[in-house]
Amino acid sequence: MMTILDDPEARQSVFPLSVGFYHEAGRMGLIGEDVELLDGVLFKKMSKSPLHEWLADRLRGQLDAVCAVGFFVGKERPITCATSEPEPDLAVFAGVPGDFRHGHPTTAELVIEIAINTLQRDRSKAGIYALAGVKEYWLIEPEGLRLTLFTGAAGGEYAAARVFEAGQTAFSEVVPGFVVEVAGLMG
Repeated sequence: MMTILDDPEARQSVFPLSVGFYHEAGRMGLIGEDVELLDGVLFKKMSKSPLHEWLADRLRGQLDAVCAVGFFVGKERPITCATSEPEPDLAVFAGVPGDFRHGHPTTAELVIEIAINTLQRDRSKAGIYALAGVKEYWLIEPEGLRLTLFTGAAGGEYAAARVFEAGQTAFSEVVPGFVVEVAGLMG
């Protein structure tokens, strides 16, 4: 069954929301915490599977262990962009959490999305993260034992997208010491 948003003409007629409106609607209780703003459109967030949460916690532990002084790891911390406010599964930010008590970060050193039921949406976030100047974007597909590492953000896209599969190891260039063996993504 086709929905109205499957029609390209209808998608072009969707009324985009500003980040300011999104914040105000949230403050007034008009929208819940189960949505995120992507390219001016509200998207319902998917529920987290046990595998998703286990992997996010595991990767966060690895990141916490190697993050240098002056950087911190956030889990589902919003990044305020021009027309979006994604909430990546994990991100490494410059500064300390207190730096952002009056506003969300506008970029990150590294962002990780764990795609279990959200691959297309998470893949489309690459443009949002590139536009925000995120230096590295890791798209992890644990069930497919695949990791795509996007680098070289410029003009709303990444210059390179390198795919790692089982038997390969991905290394971060922006978080020294952060290493992921793809075969180990499932345990």
